[in-house]
Amino acid sequence: MAYHADSSDLTNKEILTWEGFGAASRELAQQIADSGFTPDVIIAVARGGLLPAGALSYSLGVKLSDAMNVEFYTDVEETLPDPVLLAPLLDTDNIAGKKLLVVDDVADSGRTLALVIDILKEHNAEVRSAVIYAKSRSVVNPDYVWRDTEEWIVFPWSAEPPVTPHN
Repeated sequence: MAYHADSSDLTNKEILTWEGFGAASRELAQQIADSGFTPDVIIAVARGGLLPAGALSYSLGVKLSDAMNVEFYTDVEETLPDPVLLAPLLDTDNIAGKKLLVVDDVADSGRTLALVIDILKEHNAEVRSAVIYAKSRSVVNPDYVWRDTEEWIVFPWSAEPPVTPHN
C-alpha cells in the first residue's frame, strides 16, 4: 500500500487546499504561457507531480503527457539516501528534440528534479521545470514556481491516509 506521511504533529507547515491547488495551477500555467514556452510534452514526476502535471496539461492545452516514477521521501522530512527511478520507465525514444515541461509538486532538496532533468537532457530535449512550491535549499532553481516556502507542505491529495475497505 502507498505510504501516507502523517504531519499532524508539525506546528509549522504550509497547507494547500483543493481550492488553493486550483488557483495555484492556473497561476502557474499563466506564468508558463506568458514566458512564451510551449511544451510538446508534459512529464510528471510521480507521484507528487501527477496532479499538478494533469492540471497544467489542461490549462496549457497540451495533450501529450507522461510520467517518470521516482522514490525519495519515505516519511515526513525523511528520505532515501538518493532518489531512485522506478519501473515502468519513460519511453525516451520519442522525446529527442522536443520541448519538455517537467512538473513536480515541490522542489525541496531538488535532487529528484535534478535527476529527472539530467536524464531528459541526455536525449537532446529542451527541458524546463515547474513546481507548485520551491525551497531555498533546492539544488535546482525551477523555471516556474508558484510559491516559495521553507515549511513542510501538506498537499490536498496526501493530507489524509489512504482509504481502506469497509468491513
